[in-house]
Amino acid sequence: MTLKDKLAAQQIYLLLGALFITSLVVSNLIFQKFFYWYPFDVEVFGSKLFVVSVGILPYPITFLITDLISEIYGKKRANQVVVAGIFASLFSVLIVYVADLVPAISSSPIDNGMFSHVFGRTILAVGASMTAYLFAQFIDIQIFHFWKQLTKGKHLWLRNNFSTFLSQFVDTFSVVFLLCFFEVLPWSMFKGLLISGFLFKVFIAVCDTPLLYLGVFLFKKRFKMKAHEEIQLL
Repeated sequence: MTLKDKLAAQQIYLLLGALFITSLVVSNLIFQKFFYWYPFDVEVFGSKLFVVSVGILPYPITFLITDLISEIYGKKRANQVVVAGIFASLFSVLIVYVADLVPAISSSPIDNGMFSHVFGRTILAVGASMTAYLFAQFIDIQIFHFWKQLTKGKHLWLRNNFSTFLSQFVDTFSVVFLLCFFEVLPWSMFKGLLISGFLFKVFIAVCDTPLLYLGVFLFKKRFKMKAHEEIQLL
C-alpha cells in the first residue's frame, strides 16, 4: 500500500472514530425520552413491545462501526476506538456536571430546575451505560474475531450478527438493570424494556448487515485488499 493510500485509510479511520464517539455520547445525553415504535401491537410483561429510549437510536451505529473497523483495521484499532469512546463519554459527564453547578440567570430560557431535570441524571446514565458498554463492546470485538478466525475470513454476516446479538443482550441487560437499581427507572419497566430494547437492537443489527457488506466491499475495492488482509495504519 502506498503512502497516499495509508494517509487516506488513516483519515477514514478518524472519521469512523468520530462517528462512533458522537453516537455514543449523544445516546447518553438523550436517553430519558422514550417512544413507542409499533410495527406489532404486542405487550411484553405489561409494556408495549418496542417501547424504547431514543438513546437506543444512535447506539447500534457504534456496533456497526466497531465491526467495520475490526474487519478492515483489526482488533487493536477497534479496541482503541472503544477506549476513546469511554474517555469521551466520561469527559462529557464532567462538562454536564460543571454546567449543572453553574447557576442560571433569571432571564435564562432554561432555568436550573429544568436543566437539572433533563441532564441531572446523565451521570448515573453514563455510569450505567459505560459499565454495560465496556463489557458489550469488548465482547463484540472478541466474538467477531473468534468467528473470523474460525471461518477463515468467510461468512461476514455470521460474525457480524452473532457477535452483535450477544453483546447487545449484555449491553441492554446491564443498562436497564443499573438504571432501575439507581431508581432512574422503575423496576416495573425492567422486563419490558429489556426485551423491547434487545429485540429492537437485534432488528437493527440484521438490517445493518448489508451496510457492513457494502462498507467492506468499498474498502477492499478502494485499497485493493486481499481476502484476509487488514490495513496497517501509520
